[in-house]
Amino acid sequence: MGINIGPVATRNRVFLAPMSGVSDEPLRALAHRLGAGLVVSEMVASEELVRQRPDMVRRAARPGGVRPFVIQLAGREPRWMAQGARIAEGLGADIIDINMGCPAREVAGKLSGSALMREPDVAESLIAATVKAATVPVTVKMRLGWDHSSLNAPELAARAEALGAAMITVHGRTRCQFYKGQADWEAIARVRERISLPLIANGDALGIEDARAMLARSGADGIMIGRGTYGRPWLPGVIAEALDPGSGRAAPAPGERRAIVLGHYRAMIDFYGEPHGVKIARKHLGWYLATAVADGVLAPETAAYWRPRLMRESAPERVVDGLRTAFAACEQRAAA
Repeated sequence: MGINIGPVATRNRVFLAPMSGVSDEPLRALAHRLGAGLVVSEMVASEELVRQRPDMVRRAARPGGVRPFVIQLAGREPRWMAQGARIAEGLGADIIDINMGCPAREVAGKLSGSALMREPDVAESLIAATVKAATVPVTVKMRLGWDHSSLNAPELAARAEALGAAMITVHGRTRCQFYKGQADWEAIARVRERISLPLIANGDALGIEDARAMLARSGADGIMIGRGTYGRPWLPGVIAEALDPGSGRAAPAPGERRAIVLGHYRAMIDFYGEPHGVKIARKHLGWYLATAVADGVLAPETAAYWRPRLMRESAPERVVDGLRTAFAACEQRAAA
């Protein structure tokens, strides 16, 4: 069971969230292959994309074979959002998402991202400009509000719908919470009461039972998973399969897990180049080891042995050899 975002249909209702420094081209391609219903780019600053800043152009790269292709834009000025939307379409975007939820100080401090929750009129002008400039569906991702004294997501979502937005995603925290405390799924239900658009709930879905509870308590049509995918890029596909059999995939067996890790590592080296790619990959390798231990397929002592070695190693071929050895232990443990 997918979701219709304007004329664009997703294959299921479990999506990969946009995450700066995480949901890059290699991860999105992998999560898509592993069953995510939709994958969203890292946040792309609209003005910098228009000015062709290399890192923003790289963030907007389309993974081969990934459709729908979603580029998330951030900004403060309608003219840059409009121009950025046209460029995003030119890059092949099937959907353009507007970031009104990023809590990072370097983003909100520039009055973008979640800072727009404090200025709904400015937020409205950005949505209007983007919708007018784009011929593809425009979606909006937001938080519950700036803080608990201004939980204005229902109002802003209703404004977005009136302006022509095609889907709303709500992270169940305020900006001032950052990622602390628990996401408030019931508060997302108040957005459901104000809009008829597809509504996606985000925040703290770490597994199948979380996903079921989130859907029930939020009234959302689908869910978006962020930090839960660290070291488990297959999680959206696995949850989708549990919710709607035939729409996702099963969790990987230990042998496939090793192949996924190795393939992801090589993809990062290819995408970023050797020196930078080796550094970028380290956080992912740490997450893969940690989740393998948490899932009971890798002994803690094996992970503890390999983690410092893989984090220090700068030669990709030696990292690959170490990964093969470390994750072969998953298969041996499963066979024991």
